[in-house]
Amino acid sequence: MKILIMGASGSGQTTLGKELSKHISFKFIDADDMYWLPTKPEYQKKRAVDIRLPMTLKEMQSPNVVMAGSIMGWGDILENAFDLIVFLSLDTNIRIERLKQREMLELGFVDQEFLDWAKEYDNPGFKSRSRFKHETWMSNRQAQILKIEGDQTVKQRLDKVLSILPQQMEPICQK
Repeated sequence: MKILIMGASGSGQTTLGKELSKHISFKFIDADDMYWLPTKPEYQKKRAVDIRLPMTLKEMQSPNVVMAGSIMGWGDILENAFDLIVFLSLDTNIRIERLKQREMLELGFVDQEFLDWAKEYDNPGFKSRSRFKHETWMSNRQAQILKIEGDQTVKQRLDKVLSILPQQMEPICQK
């Protein structure tokens, strides 16, 4: 089974993805690790799609995967590979505060340009990654979609995901 967790930056995709993969013993993949070249500071140079797609598909060869992040525009072979897509939605102000804290912790500074970009997610006319584009993208997928709205604990979100996983996974999930 392949599960994608997506949403706006700061909505908790990576946190939930790591917790879910640990809980059900699935391989975890962070789309950011595929998208960004390793740099110091991080998140400065993007990988070309013709490099990241085969790299990601190789990582996806495991039968059971949880991936966190946005993969829109990476290619149909990957975009249609998921059985379940979990869409996280969170208030912009909460997301931005989380992003500020994360950036200070991970990078030692706050990138205002990135925060300005992240604030535009709920703007339907935004030309970059947006809620409107994510919802349109999801409407074209065959996977089951689970939307989780609002500020919830990781456990609450995890319980919602676990509640819809197939019955045959129950022994894995009861660890």
